Amino acid sequence: MPKIVDHDQRRREIVDAFLTVVGRDGPAAATSRAIAAELGVGAGALWHYFDSLDAVFSAAYQRVLERTTARILAATGDRRGLAAIDATMCEILPLVRGTLAEAQVVVGFWGRVAINRQLLTGLTDVAVLWGDQLRRHVEEAVEDGELVPHVPTDSLVEVLLCLSIGHQVHAVVGTPLPDADRRLGLVADCLAPWRATAGVLSGHPTGR
Repeated sequence: MPKIVDHDQRRREIVDAFLTVVGRDGPAAATSRAIAAELGVGAGALWHYFDSLDAVFSAAYQRVLERTTARILAATGDRRGLAAIDATMCEILPLVRGTLAEAQVVVGFWGRVAINRQLLTGLTDVAVLWGDQLRRHVEEAVEDGELVPHVPTDSLVEVLLCLSIGHQVHAVVGTPLPDADRRLGLVADCLAPWRATAGVLSGHPTGR
């Protein structure tokens, strides 16, 4: 009898191999030959499950977003307001090895999108996904009296997202970055003008 292959499982294994190569050697090293070698198969075997390397990148990008979102939900838990914003940003910013590897995938994918916008078709919009979560937590912070009522919610969310994206890009291109505490401090600096209590303007979010 012919061997029955779980198509979805094989796709997941290919994406896992891709993420392993990127995390170890960077996105430029994630060639079809390198991915196949990680799996112990011939390069041609990949194309039974994906149409192109761009399709592998797209699947890996979606996986990273899903993985990050799951971590955000776990980290925020019962937290709300500023504590939830802090926890969310800690999972997005490239502060540790794991999130740095994810930034490599995300930024590498954006580079491909600049050439082929169709790669975005059917994928999660990170600005909507994480923006909605941050917007909800900003609104909670206003409700709880942590932020002033007239906070420009949409603009503040855009700034936090831009901060995240900017640090991901800088981390990938090798630009020297401030240490993790300072990067988290920048989040506090963005929130500082809208704090309801003047006495809490100093210091950083709790971080991890």
